[in-house]
Amino acid sequence: MTTPDDIERMGAAAVERLRAAPDLDALTAVLAEVTGKGSDLGAVKRGMGQLDAEARKQLGQTLNRVNGDVGRAAAERRAELEAAARRVRLEAERLDLTEVRPTTGAGHLHLVTQTMEELEDVFTGLGFAVAEGPEVEDDWHNFTGLNIPAYHPARDMQDTFFVDRGEPGDVVLRTHTSPVQLRVMEQQGPPIYIVVPGRVHRNEARDATHLATFHQLEALVVDEGITFGHLAGTIEAFTAAYFGEGFTSRLRPSYFPFTEPSAEFDIRRPDGTWLELGGCGMVHPNVLRNGGIDPERYTGFAFGFGIDRLALARHGVPDLREILSVDVRFLEQF
Repeated sequence: MTTPDDIERMGAAAVERLRAAPDLDALTAVLAEVTGKGSDLGAVKRGMGQLDAEARKQLGQTLNRVNGDVGRAAAERRAELEAAARRVRLEAERLDLTEVRPTTGAGHLHLVTQTMEELEDVFTGLGFAVAEGPEVEDDWHNFTGLNIPAYHPARDMQDTFFVDRGEPGDVVLRTHTSPVQLRVMEQQGPPIYIVVPGRVHRNEARDATHLATFHQLEALVVDEGITFGHLAGTIEAFTAAYFGEGFTSRLRPSYFPFTEPSAEFDIRRPDGTWLELGGCGMVHPNVLRNGGIDPERYTGFAFGFGIDRLALARHGVPDLREILSVDVRFLEQF
């Protein structure tokens, strides 16, 4: 007569065989052998009907527990084998996507891309995170939410490409990177320390100082106790980190609808000449409110500038249209 100890030994032997299965096919075969109708455990189950009530209860409890152990062992081994098979498959399908930048013969990153990556490195070193946003924007994020409502004269300063979608004038190609300010405020709230590089579009004729599509970089800080002094200090820290020793910065009063007070900032070269770089200011309370932030508790500053103009000025190229050049003789200089 089969005893509970016999069932325990059958279960232990079955578990041992399952754990030793070398692959999924072998596991399936072993599981059928140790739990199927022709198995030892299956024979015990078939003979249960011939036992009296007390013996059937005692063996039945042991058999159920042992069958549970066998099932768990099979599931664990299956998970191990499937994971191993997946690793083998992924290794076989793996592609080496390591970025390689050859030093000769195969080209290099465009000057604007080089400059953008350098600027990102500088600002991340200063504690900023890099944020991005869509180039096709709605009117709220591009204008109205930035304190530039309909018929505001500042809209005339940014000739706009409108997209034929929704109501007329509702969707545009973004005219600046500032819409990302609102999007980040809406998504995460303070404290915010971000830098936003990206492409922008304005409906302008191309000449030596203007392009219809160009690149900007914008920084935004929103936190408790932020002052204009923090803005000036951050610009000075950026100037030293990016341009190097001998360069300094200055601020001049100006006007932007999304900052108050506002200023233009210039960079002084070692030879004493000044380079006008961009605009800055304290984030307007209306913009904070539109971003869901309480201006009574939080303040912030923002500043931005054109990457294309900065890149060319750094290398002494006077015509902004050169940034679009496909002349290898020009491109390979950088």
